[in-house]
Amino acid sequence: MAKFNTIDDMDLDGKVVLTRVDLNVPVEAGRVTDTTRIDKIVPTVKDIQAKGGIPVLLAHFDRPKGKRVDSMSLQQILPALEAALGQPVAFAEDTIGGPAKRVVAALQPGDVALLENTRFHEGEEQNDPTFAASIAALGGAYINDAFSAAHRAHASTEGLAQLLPAGAGRLMEAELKALDAALGSPQRPVMAVVGGAKVSTKLELLTNLVEKVDHLVIGGGMANTFLVAQGVEVGKSLAERDMAETARAILDKAAQTNCVILLPKDIVVAREFKAGAENETLPVDQCPADAMILDAGPETVTAIREAMEICKTLIWNGPLGAFEIAPFDRATNAAAQDAARLTREGNLISVAGGGDTVAALNKAGVADDFTFISTAGGAFLEWMEGKELPGVAALEAKARR
Repeated sequence: MAKFNTIDDMDLDGKVVLTRVDLNVPVEAGRVTDTTRIDKIVPTVKDIQAKGGIPVLLAHFDRPKGKRVDSMSLQQILPALEAALGQPVAFAEDTIGGPAKRVVAALQPGDVALLENTRFHEGEEQNDPTFAASIAALGGAYINDAFSAAHRAHASTEGLAQLLPAGAGRLMEAELKALDAALGSPQRPVMAVVGGAKVSTKLELLTNLVEKVDHLVIGGGMANTFLVAQGVEVGKSLAERDMAETARAILDKAAQTNCVILLPKDIVVAREFKAGAENETLPVDQCPADAMILDAGPETVTAIREAMEICKTLIWNGPLGAFEIAPFDRATNAAAQDAARLTREGNLISVAGGGDTVAALNKAGVADDFTFISTAGGAFLEWMEGKELPGVAALEAKARR
């Protein structure tokens, strides 16, 4: 388990606490349409206040590329943030300089402030030491609660941790504990479900997982590439035929590490990709030349369920089929519901993440039953790939000092 300080380990009393959060939320016509990420930072803000600290929130929004872009101002987030926290939030029209200094200087215990989009400055993404020092001068401690941005070595995610007493917020703490339970020091056997369109986008992930897990389920368009690698014809299905050799290498590596790979045993095929399209379920080696594989069949779901029932830990990234439209969501829904049931019964630790994954689990109606669902996207994927995350490494380094 990664060693890092948390809010509980830090002296925050009377200090301005620079708190990196994720407020990169969907906005339409100046209004936040999904407050999930905002809601998740509330425990961190409240716990900092409970320890006598004054939270000053740092966040990015979209990609302004180092320039001020009015449509990317964090000021439009303010109403949703105040509603979530149940209190007014002071806003500074810049991350550094006079506007930030004036707002911070006026804060009293119990207050909260939000600084303007960190990415309005080129120094943010460049992790410029001078920019980081200018932010650090505003506070007396640093809390990183944005695991979703921890894979970026930016001034507000990595640089600040070098300059101030630093620790993890509640969401960062929960993410790291959940991921450690899934891949760091998991209860075995461990199953991973990896879906998605292309092997090429998840090559590092698959290569890492075959060394870490006991059962690896490969679904979605990726599974077609593995079928092609085994000499199975997949008709007009999405498949990266030029990746067949790579797929075979992954299968060989899995055999060496005693990782059991589960590929589709039966398939749901159709001639067109649309809701309610005429379809049929066939053995995996009988895809018609003019058809597309759009989902795994019930025999495959049964095999996944049987393997899942002997596992203690599950990590899930990506759907098993074209889950966006019925009836090609059946395999994903059924497998997700099996995972949810086993989790509710206390027989499985289930951790999931990635945009499509969260959407699929919500669609299956089981998101609340999983042990943990990460909304971190790229950081979640890079952790699964076994990569070091600069934002996490900086907290670990500070804890060792």
